[in-house]
Amino acid sequence: MYAPLCHWVWGGGWIGEMGALDFAGGTVIHISSGVAAVVAARMLGQRKDFGKPETDPHDLTMTVLGASLLWFGWFGFNAGSALAADGLAAHAFVVTNVAAAMGAISWMGVSWWRQGHPSVLGAACGAVAGLVGITPAAGFVTPMAAIIIGLGAGVFCFFAVDLLKHVIKLDDALDVFAVHGVGGIWGALATGLFATTAVNAGAADGLFNGNAEQLWIQFVAVVAAIAFAGTVTFVILKVIDMTIGLRVQEEEEVLGLDTTQHGELAYRL
Repeated sequence: MYAPLCHWVWGGGWIGEMGALDFAGGTVIHISSGVAAVVAARMLGQRKDFGKPETDPHDLTMTVLGASLLWFGWFGFNAGSALAADGLAAHAFVVTNVAAAMGAISWMGVSWWRQGHPSVLGAACGAVAGLVGITPAAGFVTPMAAIIIGLGAGVFCFFAVDLLKHVIKLDDALDVFAVHGVGGIWGALATGLFATTAVNAGAADGLFNGNAEQLWIQFVAVVAAIAFAGTVTFVILKVIDMTIGLRVQEEEEVLGLDTTQHGELAYRL
């Protein structure tokens, strides 16, 4: 599913020819993976113990370590998309860090307001949300715009997690759609708002710099990515379900997949 969408945006395909801006993969990677995740979660259904304490994150230290590695690696992801060690790469590096920091602060702030205490897990999730949000915009927006993008990513993705997990009851274990899907959609649209040729002369201005059409182009690209990723993921998973099946047997799920599928345990507690 990834390769055709990648071609549409970066390989001379119709989305790129239309003028859509996606510096490092907000549409190609994050929207597509987020939509694929929500389709997969819906088709698989909930785990038997969904919503019980046993499904809560069990190792916060490793979560923070993983988020830190992601944050560091994202500099190569975004800055490297300049395809040169130049000023644009340095700019992408800076706005990536700014948006990630703002995402961590805004998610933690909203969770503090809603839950009565700040959350280290929330800060880690918010940083990733900020990274996702700035990905399509990294080579097109100013640091001030990156602050707004990070702020929006933290807030929007927090409420998306809350809605999907507690209202819709979608068992998306890693909150992929809420963080990557919603964050990618916000980032792609925000690119249409804040893009400026002052940062990248080879790009285009966004709505707030006098070019309202760019926001419409970004919207069309977002809708196309959602429709394509959702349809192709559904077809792939439907074929798998009709052949080898998507889920293990109930007794295997109860015993645990470490035991039934791999023959060994990751943890002996």
